[in-house]
Amino acid sequence: MKIFITDQQKAELERLHDSSRDKRVCDRIKAILLASEGWSSAMIAQALRLHQTTVDHHISEFLNKGKLKPENGGSDSKLSAEQTAFLISHLSDNLFYHTRDIVAFVARTWNIVFSIPGMNKWLHRNGFTYKKPSGVPHKFSEEKQKQFIEYYEELKATAGDEP
Repeated sequence: MKIFITDQQKAELERLHDSSRDKRVCDRIKAILLASEGWSSAMIAQALRLHQTTVDHHISEFLNKGKLKPENGGSDSKLSAEQTAFLISHLSDNLFYHTRDIVAFVARTWNIVFSIPGMNKWLHRNGFTYKKPSGVPHKFSEEKQKQFIEYYEELKATAGDEP
């Protein structure tokens, strides 16, 4: 299938191909460029290791819509906007140590079941991050610590440079 693109379009597609990191976008661009050079869709499919109908679909989407990026859209959120706002405020006010606890809270509150990886993705999408808690001694004495630092500094001064 021979398609006609201008030299300017070809240069722009080659520039996009060089700068794109998404393999799917690169495959679409290669299919268009090869079709413009007179390759058949069967030859393009074999060269790119794609199905022939996929190549035909890529070419027709480019010709009809100028589409280069796969825009699948994804699915709708399981939580409504009100539920999302409530959960965000609840998570900001209350500390949950494990994702499984958040999953259980959502299931108890709204009877909506999330998987743990699904809840992790929801948390990241809504700006939450995991930070490992740092251990703090529970019987911390500032006075004893100052005494130890003084003792340690004296010990270092009297020890000298030898091992």
